[in-house]
This record gives sequence, C-alpha cells and structure tokens, in this order.
Amino acid sequence: MIQQNMADLSQIAEQLSRATTERPIWVRVGKLFDGNQSELIAPADLVFDPFGIRHVGAVRNPPDTSVLGPNCSGPNLVLNDFTAVPALVEAHAHLFLDGDPIDFQVRKEYLRSEPSELLLRAKARWERLIHCGVLAVRDAGDKDGVGLAMSADCHEAGCQVSDAGYLDSPGAAIHHQKRYGSFMARPLEEFSSPAECVQDRVAAGADRIKLIATGIINFQAGQVTAPPQMDVDELKAFVDAASTHGKQTFAHASGTDGVQNVLDSGVTTVEHGYFVSREQLSQMRDQQTGWVPTIAPVSIQHERADELGWDAEVRSHLQRIVADHQSMLFEAQQIGVPIIAGSDAGSCGVPHGYGFLRELELMQAAGLTAVEVLQSATGRPGKMLGFHQPMGCLAESSRSRFILSPHDPCSDVGDLRRPKIVVLDGQAIATGSADA
Repeated sequence: MIQQNMADLSQIAEQLSRATTERPIWVRVGKLFDGNQSELIAPADLVFDPFGIRHVGAVRNPPDTSVLGPNCSGPNLVLNDFTAVPALVEAHAHLFLDGDPIDFQVRKEYLRSEPSELLLRAKARWERLIHCGVLAVRDAGDKDGVGLAMSADCHEAGCQVSDAGYLDSPGAAIHHQKRYGSFMARPLEEFSSPAECVQDRVAAGADRIKLIATGIINFQAGQVTAPPQMDVDELKAFVDAASTHGKQTFAHASGTDGVQNVLDSGVTTVEHGYFVSREQLSQMRDQQTGWVPTIAPVSIQHERADELGWDAEVRSHLQRIVADHQSMLFEAQQIGVPIIAGSDAGSCGVPHGYGFLRELELMQAAGLTAVEVLQSATGRPGKMLGFHQPMGCLAESSRSRFILSPHDPCSDVGDLRRPKIVVLDGQAIATGSADA
C-alpha cells in the first residue's frame, strides 16, 4: 500500500494508470460525492478498472474480494485529503463554435470555415474539456454535421475504452426561415410538416431534437424584443413527432411569452430561459421540466463590456439581467425545479471547458450550494437526458470517469479549476490549473 495525501499529482496519476492496466485498483479517498445524494461518503472506497467502476462505498463496507485484483487485501492507494466526484456533464455546448474570440468579426470569419475544418477543430477541443473534467457533452446543434460526426464516433466506440469523452447531438437545430438561428439550424420550411422535419433529423442520426422557439436578448433594449418564433401548437407538433421516434426535445427560449409556449408544449428541457416568471418556475417544477439557465454568455457580456464596446446603458441592462436570472435560479432550486448545468460554450467569450467551470461558479454565486451545483452537472443530467451510456455518477457498472481533487469542490466548485486528476476509462491525467 502506498500512503499518499497531498503528494505530487503526476506521480499519483502515473501509479493509477499503470495499476489499472494490470488489475482493478482500490483507492481510498477522504470524501466521495456519488453524483446524486447530498450526503458525502467519508471516507470512501472506490475500486475500478479501465472498463468501469466495480465498487463504491463507505470504508465500513469494504469491497467484496470478487471485485479486487489478485492478492489484494487493502487499498492500493490512500488519498486521505482527496475528494472524488463524477466527471462533469456539459448539457449545452456547441462544439463546432470557437468561444475564445471576443471579436465578432473574427467569429464571423471562423464560421466561413469548411465543415471538415470545423470538425477537426471541434475534436481538438476534447483535450481542453478533459483538462477541465468535462467528459460528457450534450451538443446543442450545428448545421454542418460536426456534432453528428462526433456523436457517431461515440456510438461506434460504444463501451470500449476511449481517449475522448462522450457526446451526442441533435444535428441541425430547427428554426423558422429568416429568424434567429441560421448559423446552427436549418429551417422547418424545408419540409411540409413538423413530422417530416423530425424524420429528416432522425434519419441523419440526431440523438434528440433541438428547437429554436424564440430570438435572443436585445442588449440595447434590455429585453427580448422579437416575438416568439414558434407557437404552442407548432412546438407541440415537434414534441409529439420526436416522441414517436423515442427522442427528447430541448428548446432555446428567452422572454416570458416564448418560455410559456415551450413549457406548454412539453419539451424535455428549457434552454436559457431568461425573463422566466415565478409562475413558470412552478410549472417547471410540477411538470419536472429541466431548466438549463446558461448564465455565462450574458455574464461574459457584462464582465468584458469594455472589449465589446458596450455603453453605460447596456452595461446597466446586462447587470440587471444577470442578477435577476441568478435570483430566479436560486428560487428554482428552492422549490424543486430540475436544474441542469450548461454554459452555451462556443458563444462569444465562453470557451469550451473553462466556460463550463465559470457557469458552475456563477450558479454557486446565485446561492446554490456547491453540492447542488455538482448535482446539476453530474447525476441529474445523467438521469434526465437519456444518454446512451450511464453518465454523471460514481456507482457500480458506471464507466471509470471521474475527478480526484486534492481540494474540496463539494464546498466550493471553484476548486474544480485547481490542479486535479481526471480519470478517463482507467487513464489518469494530472492537470494544472484550469483557467482560460
């Protein structure tokens, strides 16, 4: 047995990786968050190999010998000052977009890239995502097949050991012609009915259906000024069509009227949801509709207002919008709305991986506890979003994908930025600080 507390992360990672190629490895940590329960297991035992987790439990309930390696009578590694948490699930990201540039002209030029180039750059983003502990992504749509290609790779790999995380995609989102969303969507007017449109997406390989139900916030006005793109009947037709194919739906929606249309249609999750009302939060709770609040994109507009050239009036609008959104998020958590974390990575100033960690910090700043935030980024999306593989939990039969932190992200999610070990199918990777 090797006794390790705050020892060198690289050495620990090397020991873990080497051991799991030879046999299951038994690690004892000071604390473990399983992704679902509010109560932490402390101290805890974790046994895993490259193909999955074999045992999770309190030290008082040791693993059965049948899950251990030969001649193993105790932990192979003791990390008393470490906390184990599941790998993170990013529930709203656009892998085809580059969120780093704050310059809109640079972003415009980037979108002129060939689909093959967009795909190469999207795949390269896995390195940063893994560095941040994000090993599963619900892609939020693109019209060039980038997400579908990455999703197909994941499905082909199945449960085999992988050097990248999991991603699924809706393919092209669905919007109305000449309305917001053309950079990531194709218009429903290409088809004679919502059912035919959904059939097209499913035939292309869509894992779920993404709907663009509204426009976006007019920052100069400080509100959503355009009317909703889709009414209740139209949205419901898409939801019903998706259901016939066994597919979930998620809908971009901001503005009270647009959010109401989406809620009344029965979508699985509401994306963004700016200007949501208290009555709508109650409806989300009663229907158990998931809410992905994506605070980061608007917060970044305020934090980097100088670079974006926003004047004092727009800055005031942005500050109010973010504060109100965080206040509604806190109320949603208090009343039992199923909150799911997503950063809208790829949006202006929201880089993949780093932007998601910022989203979690903004959720905690809204008043959620660190554990509540972690639940929204692990176990809850794993349960609600219908992924093809088990996600977001530390449990027997789950894949060996998790974070070992010598800090305490269960007290402060900001600790996820600090050096840690990310385990991906038995391969342990020591990371430095995760700062954009």
